[in-house]
Amino acid sequence: MPIFRIKEAANLLGVSTDTLRRWADGGRIETTTDEAGRLAVDGVELARFAQDLAAGAHHDEGAVVVAHSVRNRFSGLVCRVTRDTVMAQVEIQAGPHRFVSLLSREAADELGLEPGMLAVAAVKATNVSVEIPKLS
Repeated sequence: MPIFRIKEAANLLGVSTDTLRRWADGGRIETTTDEAGRLAVDGVELARFAQDLAAGAHHDEGAVVVAHSVRNRFSGLVCRVTRDTVMAQVEIQAGPHRFVSLLSREAADELGLEPGMLAVAAVKATNVSVEIPKLS
């Protein structure tokens, strides 16, 4: 299962590395170490935490949209993959945004989608596709 260095995890959560370190020190999120001994967060733990964080966020329902794009890409974490014989449902938590994509099971299997993975929800009209970015 993938693990994310503190800087990567903080970027995915939309917070500073200092904030994430404070949350870890306070026991709010569980950390581990990577193969080089650096502080990191397990992908599954990060996905769970991103969902909890988003659930507690207060959104301004009265906000006025001043601009938008037909091409929107949201980097986030796969939180759940539900497969049946033909189709798969993939949930991605990208900051406060939750995206659900329905795709063929074959596509989900080819992408190797599992909870805790970094993925991109690419949204156009009513379709959400899932991409796997190359990690640096």
